[in-house]
Amino acid sequence: MKEVSAKEAFELMEKDPNYIYLDVRSIPEFEKGHPIRALNIPLLHFNPGMGMMPNDDFVKVVEASVPKNAKVLVGCQMGGRSAQACQIMSQLGYSDVANVRGGYGGAMDYSGRISEPGWSTLQLPTCKTCDDESQYSNLAAKAKK
Repeated sequence: MKEVSAKEAFELMEKDPNYIYLDVRSIPEFEKGHPIRALNIPLLHFNPGMGMMPNDDFVKVVEASVPKNAKVLVGCQMGGRSAQACQIMSQLGYSDVANVRGGYGGAMDYSGRISEPGWSTLQLPTCKTCDDESQYSNLAAKAKK
């Protein structure tokens, strides 16, 4: 699986506006802040009292929202969920996907120190209320049409 750092992901997006940043974190995580131009399609949904549960519509919404030939940077909070999403997307026929190591918040070592800085820890451009088209509710609604 191809991997890039959060800094490399930002640089790729700056050089080539055709890159898509797919944020697979939960909706509440995405709403607290996300990389600029990110699309939110959660791999897992947060359900109070139950924790994280699989998003049964992940594949359908990804296929409806992201062209198979797109250059896709897949990120989550630390890099684990995005690695899973990259594997799923590769099996679906996406040929240019890269996992963003460290994701949005940064990966931590066993002592709690950041071992791979993430998008927010590097202070790369973020937003909380960007384009409505990037929100999962809108992407899921389009996928049902």
